[in-house]
Amino acid sequence: MEILVIMGPPYSGKGTQCEILKEELKFKHISTGDRCRLEKQNKTEIGKIMSQYEEKGDLVPDSIMKDLFSKILDENSSAKGIILDGYPRTEPQVNDLMELVASKNMEIGKVINIEVPKDELLKRAQKRAETSNRKDDKDVEIHLKRIKVFETLTRPAIEYMKSKIKVLTFDGLGAIDEITERIKNSL
Repeated sequence: MEILVIMGPPYSGKGTQCEILKEELKFKHISTGDRCRLEKQNKTEIGKIMSQYEEKGDLVPDSIMKDLFSKILDENSSAKGIILDGYPRTEPQVNDLMELVASKNMEIGKVINIEVPKDELLKRAQKRAETSNRKDDKDVEIHLKRIKVFETLTRPAIEYMKSKIKVLTFDGLGAIDEITERIKNSL
């Protein structure tokens, strides 16, 4: 099974690109946010712990995410491939993912990083707030907090990941199909 990792700041279009690429590649799209919401909705042990963090816009602790991703990799071991969206987000999570993948005799095929300037991220966040039914999407402070968390934790994790595996960076500005084409050309 091949693993494709999609990284980038909140509101950079990761989820949109994942939805398009999963059809093109016939991979399963694993959205960390969606999976965490499902765990919370089903009131699993992991879900109960996660809800305490997510509702405040905080990241779930790495140890919990490692357990969840071990489970996700096992559940999808027979798939052609998976697209990871929203994980890893911290340097320890990069190490956890590399360790999990190696322990399960899998490999990360590519890491795609989508870059978008902060002012554009805020515009997109506002637009999403107008159409989303999610409570956390309506709060401007949570948008700002998500971007700040990305800058302080995830951006350094992306840089750290570059020392471990090839990371391809793409400009996330422009029409959706233009961005998709840039990414597809690298695959």
